[in-house]
Amino acid sequence: MGQPMAGHLLAAGYVLKVHTRTKSKAKPLTSKGATWAATPGEAANGADVIFLCVPDTPDVEKVLLARDGVLESVKKGAIVVDHSTISPSATRGFATQFGKKGVKLLDAPISGGDVGARNGTLSIMVGGDEGAFKHVEPLLRHMGTTITYCGGSGTGQLTKLVNQILVSITNMAVCEALTFGKRNGLDLERTIAALAAGAAGSWQLANLGPRMIKHDWKPGFTIDLQQKDLNIVLQTAEESNTSLPAASLVHQLFTAAQAAGHGKDGTQALFYVLEKLASLH
Repeated sequence: MGQPMAGHLLAAGYVLKVHTRTKSKAKPLTSKGATWAATPGEAANGADVIFLCVPDTPDVEKVLLARDGVLESVKKGAIVVDHSTISPSATRGFATQFGKKGVKLLDAPISGGDVGARNGTLSIMVGGDEGAFKHVEPLLRHMGTTITYCGGSGTGQLTKLVNQILVSITNMAVCEALTFGKRNGLDLERTIAALAAGAAGSWQLANLGPRMIKHDWKPGFTIDLQQKDLNIVLQTAEESNTSLPAASLVHQLFTAAQAAGHGKDGTQALFYVLEKLASLH
């Protein structure tokens, strides 16, 4: 997702230095004028704003704090914007470390998938210093249409975790409902058409439901990544003494999907597990 997001900034006329773990993935950017940097630290050196978008907390830690990482070379007064979905408590720790160097770190996780990244229609939830947010908001508006300042450090991550609870449990509900309908002989295309615009409607029913019934598992967002986010949800819930029974259940069902070989498939492949539980295959 980072590549098309960076592409929107480049198209808007900003000067970019870019680094990826796989250099060839930066070619769409370097071919249009971005400068290649061999390390995260080299990319950050001299930059006013540093954006990163990687999968998990350890990846962010490596980019920010490892040898040749951002912290080594970032200049005082710069702003770091982390679009990854990671642990809120880790985010606060990173922000504290960068603050000691006079650098603001914003947690700015994103929602909208690869389609939203390509189209510049992401939802971006931002936590951290409000002044730093206002400074980078014009840049964020090249990448997203819904830009929300959520509060202090970590609140962007917490808001994204709320998002992941909602989407994963709603996805499970759609899978369960369509399994019930299939087991009882309904035409599922007609069922979706009848319900999608009513009180039971949801983005998952309208967009993932038709793919479920066709067994189209092509990913927009993979089960492996959803599980990574749910692990963070459950870890954060434990830290805050919050009981999340439905999130715990959907995490277990996604684990079954992974065990069946669907980890790299889209989250709609959870339907496979519910079908199997109903002896439909």
